[in-house]
Order: sequence, then structure tokens, then C-alpha cells
Amino acid sequence: MTTTVSRELPSADPLGPLDSIHHVAIAVRDVAEAVNWYRKHFRCDISYQDATWALLLFSNTQLALVIPDQHPPHIGFIHPKAEEFGPLKGHRDGTRSCYVADPSGNPVEVLAPIS
Repeated sequence: MTTTVSRELPSADPLGPLDSIHHVAIAVRDVAEAVNWYRKHFRCDISYQDATWALLLFSNTQLALVIPDQHPPHIGFIHPKAEEFGPLKGHRDGTRSCYVADPSGNPVEVLAPIS
């Protein structure tokens, strides 16, 4: 994962619709164990799962479970002009995105609209 740090990121359109949070990603030691725990205690569906990453669907958002060696904990936003944040990379789930850092250095994933 490459994080772009830039002061020339696009500005939000103050007249446009609100942007969407696609997912929040948290670090886990064991993806399968974490999936089992979340599914036992919360009603959610599995959108994708492998040994290093899972995406759980909730009614209002998605939760990504990531292995820190593969992905940092982060928040992912869908943005209509994602390509203006940096070169987009394709991912195994079919999404395209890039990472930027907020002023405090937190990783933020900017995803192209999903059709």
C-alpha cells in the first residue's frame, strides 16, 4: 500500500450530495477467528474472506478485517473523482482505489464509484 501525501487534493463539492463511507478497516490477528466472532455477536453477511482480509456487510456500512502486514487500519470513502487523489489500483474484490493520508497521518482509502 502506498499512501500519497499531497496538499493538492481535490476539494469537496459543497453543493453535491454527501460522500459515502464504503468501509472501516480494523487490524486483527486472525481473520477467520475475527469473522466468527463478529458473526456470532452481530448480524452481518460475509462479502469476501481469505486468510489476510475479510469484508463484512452490515445494514449501514461495511467492516474490513485486515492483517496489519497486508493493510493498515483505515477508513474508505467512495468519491466521484477518486482518480484526482492519485493513481487508482485494482483490488481482488473489483474495487479501484488509492490511499492518502489525513493531516494526522491516518491512512484514508479513496475508492472510485462502484457500479
